[in-house]
Amino acid sequence: MSTPLEYLKRYWGHSEFRGSQETIIGSVMGGRDVLALLPTGGGKSACYQIPALLKPGLCIVVSPLIALIQDQVNSLREKGIKAVALTGGIPAEELIDLLDNCQYGNYKFLYLSPERLKQELILERVAQMQVNLIAIDEAHCISQWGNDFRPAYLDCAILRKAKPGIPFIALTATATRKVAVDIMENLEFRDPLVVKDSFSRPNISFTVLREEDRQYRLLRLCQVNPASAIIYVRTRRAAEEMQFYLQKQKLGATFFHGGLSGQEKKSRLTEWLGNKSRIMVATNAFGMGVDKPDVTLVVHYQIPDSLENYFQEAGRAGRDGQPAIALLLTNGHEENQVRSQFLDIMPKVSFLKLLYLKLNNYFRIPYGEGNEERFQFRFTDFCQAYNFNTTLAYNGLQLLDQHSVIALSPSFSRKTTVQFLSSKQQLFAYINAKKDQGPVVQALLRTYGGVFDYETKINPLLIAKKAGVTEETVLSVLSQLSKDGIIDYSAQGTDLEVTFLVPREDDRTINAFAPRVEALQKIKREQLEQMLRYVGNERQCRSRQLLRYFGEPEPERCGNCDVCKSNSPAEPYLRETIRGKILELLLEKKLTSRKITAVLQYEEPLILEVLRSLLEDRNISVNSKNEYTIL
Repeated sequence: MSTPLEYLKRYWGHSEFRGSQETIIGSVMGGRDVLALLPTGGGKSACYQIPALLKPGLCIVVSPLIALIQDQVNSLREKGIKAVALTGGIPAEELIDLLDNCQYGNYKFLYLSPERLKQELILERVAQMQVNLIAIDEAHCISQWGNDFRPAYLDCAILRKAKPGIPFIALTATATRKVAVDIMENLEFRDPLVVKDSFSRPNISFTVLREEDRQYRLLRLCQVNPASAIIYVRTRRAAEEMQFYLQKQKLGATFFHGGLSGQEKKSRLTEWLGNKSRIMVATNAFGMGVDKPDVTLVVHYQIPDSLENYFQEAGRAGRDGQPAIALLLTNGHEENQVRSQFLDIMPKVSFLKLLYLKLNNYFRIPYGEGNEERFQFRFTDFCQAYNFNTTLAYNGLQLLDQHSVIALSPSFSRKTTVQFLSSKQQLFAYINAKKDQGPVVQALLRTYGGVFDYETKINPLLIAKKAGVTEETVLSVLSQLSKDGIIDYSAQGTDLEVTFLVPREDDRTINAFAPRVEALQKIKREQLEQMLRYVGNERQCRSRQLLRYFGEPEPERCGNCDVCKSNSPAEPYLRETIRGKILELLLEKKLTSRKITAVLQYEEPLILEVLRSLLEDRNISVNSKNEYTIL
């Protein structure tokens, strides 16, 4: 009989377990409920996948993000393990076939979005399956005190009734004590084993750097860092602009955000994982399931909205155990602006009602209908149609998603519509003159009967298959037909897919969870204040602040964050040395801080701090060209 270690070697290629993995797997194999609090990169998925593989039957996994579910399923399939995902928008017949596969097809993993637990069909079929384990991934979503509270997660406990006696494992990397208690109570844990590996990352230097010219500072950081890096920004536009800037500076960079197609995301991720692009500039859409061991630099170009998000993203540095830097880059003004910025983009209940109304109108959904209808749309066009602030609208859609009104997922497709403008006689004459376009036109006419009468949505890939050509050829022919006045042709890209999960009831739909939205806003404000306190606290070790927040008692000082370095015994002597060298340089000529930094072989933050001290002591001054001179 195979052992957990043999499976670890066979499927994951590791020769030994990390941290508490072996303890967790042993407890799950023994039928005990487990709460596993493991750091980012701590190997959470193996803790439920290995025991599920070893035991007869199938493991049910509840996960909040469609993209994460797809990544997990694809990863298992690449290992030759049978896994299936039930997310939103699956047609009824296909859903039944998938459930049959789970019940009779020797599948080992069934991944569910939490909304699926509301469906009687799913619960009925789960009750009939041979289930060996139930795993709740990203379990902090079950708690209103968690960073990504998702009310649908409260239904996870219903699996207790569907499969009594089957052990549960809940896993997360971002749980405070209050969140951990919530998880266990909501999932009705019985005599659970609570395993918490230290979140400490001693090889990471957590640093907050205040810099007026953040773009220049970022450039310098990327230039001196020769290995892989991630730069987190807030918006899609910022990701694209920053990547363009770094490319102009001859630095290999790519970008990643939710507006990219699945193929583009895969291509950019592969490029970065293969070190063809050294720097990944991304929004917080990037990171789920990404495990690149040699990332030595993670930069947050703006202050994040919570310590949970910051710690999880910063933890993607140094997974190989080598020294790494997690840098939060800010300036003297951002902390004063960030409160209003985040509060302004937190949707109020009144805005949610308006957004939901317009979303239904946009897709022409009648009152009382829309359940399980799926649409693709271009988010920016939707916002322009109703003059919505894009960030506020996107956050509103996320709230509707969290409260199971809609299921929102990144998607990319091309909505292609065609209507013939010419008569049939003119069309036949045109085809005779341009015979190379004939197969595409004929396939189009055979497939879509109404193209002469009204604007018709078509599938270019289907046309290509019927005509025996590539999809690119079809699009090229359509474009030429449009230029020649034969057809009216439109090809519009989409970047989001939305599935309506409940019938339209306008305000009543939102009223059902309005108090919860207001409570969540209060929690978000508290989380933001915690984040700002972390940024502003220059007295306590950064790592110590983070670990205390996540409930670790009396963590030790890390010795390598910006606070620890500034308070080290050698620091006063070093500052005096730098002070003397700066004054020596300025006796010869006026210099900018950049030129001073280029000459002196010391850490830049320390040089800038000494310059500020010299200015405060009126030893030096700065002119209109930002050059320092001795007074």
